[in-house]
Amino acid sequence: MSGGDPGARSAVSRALLAVVSILIFSGLAYSIISLPSDASGLAPNVNAELTATGVGNSVTATLLYFRGYDTLLELTVLLLALMAIRALHRGDSSLPRPGGDILAVLVGLQAPTMILIAGYLLWSGADAPGGAFQAGAVMAAAGVLLILAGVRLPWRSEGLPLRVGLAVGLAVFVGLGIAGIFAGSVFLDYSVLGGGVVTLVLESSATVSIGLVLLEMFRSVLSGSRSRGAESRAKGERR
Repeated sequence: MSGGDPGARSAVSRALLAVVSILIFSGLAYSIISLPSDASGLAPNVNAELTATGVGNSVTATLLYFRGYDTLLELTVLLLALMAIRALHRGDSSLPRPGGDILAVLVGLQAPTMILIAGYLLWSGADAPGGAFQAGAVMAAAGVLLILAGVRLPWRSEGLPLRVGLAVGLAVFVGLGIAGIFAGSVFLDYSVLGGGVVTLVLESSATVSIGLVLLEMFRSVLSGSRSRGAESRAKGERR
């Protein structure tokens, strides 16, 4: 018995995928169109509770105090994503070939500036746009530039300090959340611990972890790709 025409099955699959995509798009479009034009959302509620958090930026207050579970899951997902990437892209962790003198000069100028910008984003995040995710992304970008320029970063890809840095953001987040319980409140309620200092500790540890996780994702993919390329060339030479 024939299993059917593969081309026909492929056409049916594409048609079903198109129908599902249209339904999802239609649902999202209807949800956006049906939103009231004068809705104030939760902004008044958030602004009314800002004083209790000790944070002047409503976005930071929401991420740390009002929607702490979301931020906790985001840090967890980032760490799990890195674990999956490293499991799939294991290879030589040596440095890539330097990108040349021009790149080296540009990195020498840009990397210190990017580190300063990351520090500013971290510090200003409590009262202005910024915060751990933005600062961590800028730090990771500076690290990527250094790697592409052939600079050896001061840690090993399997070292204990690196693993501690990867997990410190999640560990501090959970640890302070549990401390809130012992302080007489609930899990992830940091307002009872003192807003300003707790916010700085949370944001600083999260910045370190986010920056290292994003940088290690790049390093792992780069190492795995270079390792597979070397294996392919070796097989070609043996043939």
